Amino acid sequence: MTTTLNFTKMHGLGNDYVVIDESKAEIIPEDKKKAVSEELCNRRFSVGADGVIFVSLSTTSDADIRFRIFNADGSEAEMCGNGIRCFAKFVYENNILPVEKILVETMEDIKNLVLTVDDGKVTSIRVDMGTATFKPDEIPMETSEAEFLDQEIVVDDDSFRMTVLSVGNPHAITFTDDIDSIPLETIGPKIEYHPSFPQRINSHFVRILGRDEVEMITWERGTGVTLACGTGATSTVLAGYKLGLLDEEVLVHLPGGELKITVYHEGDKLGAFMEGDSVTVFKGQIEINI
Repeated sequence: MTTTLNFTKMHGLGNDYVVIDESKAEIIPEDKKKAVSEELCNRRFSVGADGVIFVSLSTTSDADIRFRIFNADGSEAEMCGNGIRCFAKFVYENNILPVEKILVETMEDIKNLVLTVDDGKVTSIRVDMGTATFKPDEIPMETSEAEFLDQEIVVDDDSFRMTVLSVGNPHAITFTDDIDSIPLETIGPKIEYHPSFPQRINSHFVRILGRDEVEMITWERGTGVTLACGTGATSTVLAGYKLGLLDEEVLVHLPGGELKITVYHEGDKLGAFMEGDSVTVFKGQIEINI
């Protein structure tokens, strides 16, 4: 069956998404979401995006609304930092939830968002990304180590020192003085599918510019090279802080722009706030088969 789909194209620091409003009723059947997401993300034959975001009714009374995101390969992700900022701007500016504090249900948990609004437009979004885990069985990662901190992983004939953690989705962080020489398109998929990571992983290469400033590049699980990764930026700062390399407040430079990450302590765990903007690119319609 062919249907006309209304959508909004958005991006957070160049990490771009197709946003579909299902806040009133389901438009794409559950068993079609994977295939439709793959189709919409195709940059040559469709809209083109790093992922598809669905705005849905919350399944719990503890949240105001539900965030779902599917990667370009059709896999559903637990969480996406850049995507959830686009989501927040969308629900506010489309009068779905025009409030400046939002509790958002994700696959991982409930996120607390605070919006900065100027003349009816959302100019910045601060997201409580929650606490991280460095425990391998919670990431998940196959290793005998209690925590995998700045340790060696061999990928083909290359060796990388990685710190591995999860902020709801898994990340491997490599600090290096020369990110310009990293063959990201070659090494990224090899790390993503490394046998140490049974559910695959996002990988990031990071150059420290100072204790309060870093530069990073990203290979995203299920998508590939992206211009930005919010959960990756969060993980990078948490990893650097835990290793004693970074301070609590860090400016992260990504190819698509900048994010501010602020570390906090919750008992014996580390958490972080992520702050940045998002952009509405255009609205449109497309004919799809469902």
